[in-house]
Amino acid sequence: MAPTNILRDGSQRPATRKRGAKGAKREILIRAGTVAIRARLLDTPTADRLWSTLPIYSTAETWGRLVHFETPAETGREPGATWTVSAGEIAFWAEEDRVVVGFGATPLSRPGEIRLQAPCNVWALALDDVAALASVRPGERVAVLEADS
Repeated sequence: MAPTNILRDGSQRPATRKRGAKGAKREILIRAGTVAIRARLLDTPTADRLWSTLPIYSTAETWGRLVHFETPAETGREPGATWTVSAGEIAFWAEEDRVVVGFGATPLSRPGEIRLQAPCNVWALALDDVAALASVRPGERVAVLEADS
């Protein structure tokens, strides 16, 4: 069963890390193989959960022109979860606890869109060109870290 109740039940919230001044911009670095992409977190429950889970280490998988990887974070699907993203929008697939970064067509895409495997929560925006992820191969190591200020 998907953990959709986690966002509704405040008693199950993880301890939030206290990093930087309140209201400070939260930025991460996603390293996959030889590629490094900086991203700024949005103000969403999913972003809060992933921020509190850092650092994250995983293994890259690909699906069309999309890189995804498993995380230890759990969260439910947010009301604005979407099947499609724009290049640079970083999403979280709640049912599979995976970060998803699309940079082009997937096997489900219609012309001109990036269609995900399921509705996902957009939680960050890339500051760098995600097209660089085209060089990432399945099995390469992934790290998600707090970016240096």
